[in-house]
Amino acid sequence: MKRLLLGLILLASVNSSFGQISRTAQEIKNLSKDKWQWMADKNVDKLEILFDDKSKFVHMSGTWNKDRELEIIKTGSIWYKQADVHDVVVEVFGNTVLLWNRITLTAHVRGSDVSNEFTVTEVYQKREEGWKLLDLTFSKVRGIHSIEH
Repeated sequence: MKRLLLGLILLASVNSSFGQISRTAQEIKNLSKDKWQWMADKNVDKLEILFDDKSKFVHMSGTWNKDRELEIIKTGSIWYKQADVHDVVVEVFGNTVLLWNRITLTAHVRGSDVSNEFTVTEVYQKREEGWKLLDLTFSKVRGIHSIEH
């Protein structure tokens, strides 16, 4: 009887942990989706809160910090018009979460609309004040690229 009770407690604990991970993964998926919309809307007020002060942004043309990324979004020097998300993979590591999106990004850059396929890596960390984005890295890929689960 003790073994059965102990087994049920252990099983409930494992299920609770998996449930928490899947809730966290879904929360980050939703946050990432919101982030793409805020970028499209040039909503730097929401992005200012989401981006950690030490966050980095890796693009095809360079790597820069939070202030530069917010300036780029606000001025429209890169306007992230539409991110069509094809795949999302999330891995939870305690209070740090990695998310990979395979996207087609339509952006307005230097006076023209351009469309590119990317795998975007996003790193989030849970803080007292909520989730913070630590890193956003664009990796240019071909359309046949996929993210392994």
